[in-house]
Amino acid sequence: MEKSGFILINKPVGPTSHDIVDALRRITGIRKIGHAGTLDPFASGLLILGVGREATKKLSVFLRQDKEYIAKVRLGAISTTCDRDGEIRLTRNPKTPAREDIEKVVKKFIGEIKQVPPAFSAKKVKGKKLYELARSGVEIKLKPVSLVVRDIEVLNYDWPFLDIKVQCSSGTYIRSLARDIGEDLGCGGYLEELCRTKIGGLSLDDALEISRLNSRNWREFLMPAGREAPIS
Repeated sequence: MEKSGFILINKPVGPTSHDIVDALRRITGIRKIGHAGTLDPFASGLLILGVGREATKKLSVFLRQDKEYIAKVRLGAISTTCDRDGEIRLTRNPKTPAREDIEKVVKKFIGEIKQVPPAFSAKKVKGKKLYELARSGVEIKLKPVSLVVRDIEVLNYDWPFLDIKVQCSSGTYIRSLARDIGEDLGCGGYLEELCRTKIGGLSLDDALEISRLNSRNWREFLMPAGREAPIS
């Protein structure tokens, strides 16, 4: 019987989530591999990979679970993609907010909120991904979606960079949150760095670098489908 389960990977900055899937396919020799939630190339952190048919069928469970992120927001500028990979435009004579101003503003984004997804995202509209439409020059007026931000903690602030920890429901775009926080502060903002630290009860602390895996040892790191915590 085909070995099936989950492997927790610490995705580095650079490769796409699909690149990690392809790497694991080469290591295991198994084609049926998927992941539970895309991380952009510039983002790092926890990526849950389902190996085998039984596990890939259960990836949707992780997709629906809450997430935790550590984000670095660049204030005083805006981006066409709401992150550092877009076309950046500096804000003219930006107001430099005090830490107290930032603490007040981020509190406004805690709870059930409405959020407009970024134009460059994998969200689909009429079967087409938004980034495909955006790259082809098609403008789509996006409607706000409801989501829940459980908590936002300000970790560090040294103008123009703001480090925050965000606990949120599935479907939250941290890029949009960075954009909206910057807009509310009156200086603009975009996402400079992002690390996903938790998905449900699973933590980045339990993940491993994919470079540690090879054709002989990968089964040792497999979390059986049906378990809610990684093997210790």
